[in-house]
Amino acid sequence: MWSWDAFFSFLTNPQLIQGAWTTIWLTTVSMALALPLAVLVALGRASRIAPLRAVTGFYVWLMRGTPLLVQLVIIYTGLPQLGLRLGVISAALTGLVLNEAAYLSEIVRAGVMSVPRGQSEAARALGMPPWKVFRVVVMPQALRVMVPPLGNSFNGLLKTTTLVSVISVEELLRRTQFAVQTNFRVLEGLTAAALYYLAMTTLWGLVQRWLEIRVGRGHENRPTTSRRMKSAVLELETR
Repeated sequence: MWSWDAFFSFLTNPQLIQGAWTTIWLTTVSMALALPLAVLVALGRASRIAPLRAVTGFYVWLMRGTPLLVQLVIIYTGLPQLGLRLGVISAALTGLVLNEAAYLSEIVRAGVMSVPRGQSEAARALGMPPWKVFRVVVMPQALRVMVPPLGNSFNGLLKTTTLVSVISVEELLRRTQFAVQTNFRVLEGLTAAALYYLAMTTLWGLVQRWLEIRVGRGHENRPTTSRRMKSAVLELETR
């Protein structure tokens, strides 16, 4: 029978609170490390160098085609057989970053491809180096397309971190399992954990909405890159 006393004791249990904090920082660090890697992978897949395209394409195919749970177990138990021993946190971060970067690279690639090719061609015609074209012209426009799916990926990663419990990372789910063992109130404990996840994803939803509005507002309030480049071209022609 349901016990409200047990449920509220789980809600205020320090173990669950600590587990929720572990989930938050694990998600944040994984996303922060995965995003730069995803950009590099996306650029590699769009490169004209065939070997680079092949390597990055194989990486995305492998990471997206195998379960994260299997990847985590292989990293944690398989790498030591090759002489590379990682702690549980390092193994969890490695697995989450490598897996998430493969998915994020497709988001980045789609965002970059959404920018008309003429934008970068016009910037190069003005003498901009490739790295500056990407940073100043392409990325600001691609970001408007990328922010919503990137936000959804962060939301999903918050819940995906439950998988690292299989390699003994004491995130929210594993802490809940430990707490349940004291009174065997499984339903009350998991319901409390679900509310923690719901609170975290709801708060992130508000942050994501703010980011989307901010990125969109910036695009609306400032002249577009296309207009700025056209103005620059007209100025050069009139000189």
